[in-house]
Amino acid sequence: MKRSLWKKLGPGLITGAADDDPSGIATYSQAGSQFGYGQLWTVLFMLPLMVSVQEACARIGQVTGKGIITVMKERFSRKIILGAVILVLIANTINIGADIGAMAAALQLIFPINFTIAMLLFTAIILVLEIFTSYKTYSQILKWLTLSLVSYILTVFFVQEPWGQILKATFIPHFELNFTFLFIIVGVLGTTISPYMFFWEAEEEVEEERERHQFRKDGKPKINSWSIRSMRLDNFLGMLSSNLVAWCIIVTTATVLHNHGITEIKNSADAAKALEPLVNTFPNAGLLAKLIFSVGIVGLGLLAVPVLSASASYAVSEAFNWRASLNYKMKRAHGFYGIITIATLFGLFINFIGIDPVKALVVAAVINGIIAVPLIFLIAKIANNREIMGEYKSGKLSNIFTWLTFILMGIADLAMFWSFLR
Repeated sequence: MKRSLWKKLGPGLITGAADDDPSGIATYSQAGSQFGYGQLWTVLFMLPLMVSVQEACARIGQVTGKGIITVMKERFSRKIILGAVILVLIANTINIGADIGAMAAALQLIFPINFTIAMLLFTAIILVLEIFTSYKTYSQILKWLTLSLVSYILTVFFVQEPWGQILKATFIPHFELNFTFLFIIVGVLGTTISPYMFFWEAEEEVEEERERHQFRKDGKPKINSWSIRSMRLDNFLGMLSSNLVAWCIIVTTATVLHNHGITEIKNSADAAKALEPLVNTFPNAGLLAKLIFSVGIVGLGLLAVPVLSASASYAVSEAFNWRASLNYKMKRAHGFYGIITIATLFGLFINFIGIDPVKALVVAAVINGIIAVPLIFLIAKIANNREIMGEYKSGKLSNIFTWLTFILMGIADLAMFWSFLR
């Protein structure tokens, strides 16, 4: 009997949903409120780029039965490996801090709770779930948390939209050669095609193979064309859902906020206003919109922060040959869970240096957009290497789009720095 589609979905769906983390929501909301529909085209533009990069990462994990850093160690120098690990640690830790701060700020919209207490509470919940639950249980929790994205899709249909203008903006690119526009563009790229996603999806393909006992006696995974097709379907649907939500957030914030004179999101309450049309027929619509927004931010934060910390820990653990798996108990993988704990706590402490939570989310996205470029270069090299991937190396079309992602994201970064310095 064939498994249901829901059961087939796993690493790709979770990765796609984690991509719409609080940092993603804040960045897409800022794009919509600040530039209206002007950056809507980026979502359609990014979909094939995102699918190709994430498929390359998932393919590496599935075919080799190893994480990306382990494969890199077999091909590249130690300096390159350490550089890649440091980049991931920096990006993920900053992202963790921004997400935890956003979750606390969102909770304050509903409950009169101290900001620090809220952050400590979320940090404790995340660490307990990640360290003391099995991968099978935890992956199911993560999968169900993806449903919190639905509120953003529904909102689009509760607003009177200028569909002609929206469709034009979706398909026809609009550019402004100034720092603010390019800064948000890099943030949109960085929060959509993020470094932590590369390592997480590859590792979770390996975790899935371990869970299904797919490894042969020689240590290599048993794969075939069906398993590759299943991975590609999971990956495509995960990335499609991620981009659909991104498109809906930009449309909604552009219509509800930008078109009504709100061109900058200063706090969580401003961002929550975009959801008010979803509930404007109810009494206390503003409070209900804040509730929906808070549930989305908290749910996606609970999904994304463990992905961020675990992907960083996988990278470090592989670099130093430590045991690394969410299936292991803590006593079997002290280093792995130690890095998860340290990365999460460091992220927590970032919030005590006085950075505004919303601005921190956008800055984290921009940092991801810069750091992703050299990592995509290394991933493209591996995924297209027949010695490593055998008959399952990336196809011609996938390879073209992966290299195109590297080039275009690099150009976007350079353009942003140029506009800042000129």
